[in-house]
Amino acid sequence: MGAGHSHAPPDGGHRGRLAVAFGITATIVVAQVVGAVLTGSLALLVDTAHLLVDAGGLGLALFAAHVALRPPTARRTWGYRRAEALAALAQAAVLLAVGVFVLVEAVRRLQEPPEIPGGELVVFGVIGLVGNVAALAVLASRRTANLNLRAAFLEVLNDALGSLAVIVAAVIITTTGWQYADTVAALVIGALIVPRAVRLLRETGAVLLESTPAGLDLDEVRTHLLRVDHVREIHDVHASLIATGLPQLSAHVVVDTGCFQDGHAGRILDELQDCVAEHFGVEHTTFQVEPYTHPDHEHPTHA
Repeated sequence: MGAGHSHAPPDGGHRGRLAVAFGITATIVVAQVVGAVLTGSLALLVDTAHLLVDAGGLGLALFAAHVALRPPTARRTWGYRRAEALAALAQAAVLLAVGVFVLVEAVRRLQEPPEIPGGELVVFGVIGLVGNVAALAVLASRRTANLNLRAAFLEVLNDALGSLAVIVAAVIITTTGWQYADTVAALVIGALIVPRAVRLLRETGAVLLESTPAGLDLDEVRTHLLRVDHVREIHDVHASLIATGLPQLSAHVVVDTGCFQDGHAGRILDELQDCVAEHFGVEHTTFQVEPYTHPDHEHPTHA
């Protein structure tokens, strides 16, 4: 027995925002490729590589936002709602790889810093920063809507901070001639990338492993359900997050045997669903209402 709910997510303008951010980021990539070739800057080269990965990530996020709207089928009963988690996981993994590469290459460059033209570097750093700020403005208002948009926002934010680091390095080189500033800026960019990538990997991994949603205490859920009249036992409780904003919970609920004779079982089901929705915000629930003698016949893995 379960509640009937739509699995299709509202678009909320997500695709349009992602498309604009993707267009801006792709344009910045082209500009910074030219800048990296002309200046030979490691910081700009790393920031360009980061941007290129992010442009691919935004394209992947845009694709995921599109397929997530496809309706459920008999083969895929949740539709493609988890496409957002897969896209975010792929982006985080690539970001982590880029961050590690940045750190390794920057350490190598510290031994032999090349000559970097600070003036030209400032120009391309400003171009990158302006473009990234524009992309951030597009994504900012909806950045918490789902994992996909959050990943995209974090990528663009990292890009903006990377561009800022490039500008600072360029100013230092121009004013003091200290060429190590470029390599230090690359290290800063790498340090910005790695922890955010790890955090996003952990969050998306929790979704794909069907971990209990953060903030949902199953012991507390059991306590609330046991307060419903005629409920004698709760077991085989499972909860997971299908996608952002779509938690689901299932449980076996043992009730007095007489509830199946007087027709009270249906009312108990309504009370169970209302209880979980009201106290825990979980609207997609599946409860198996059982007579008191039924657990004796269940598989031993049901606990």
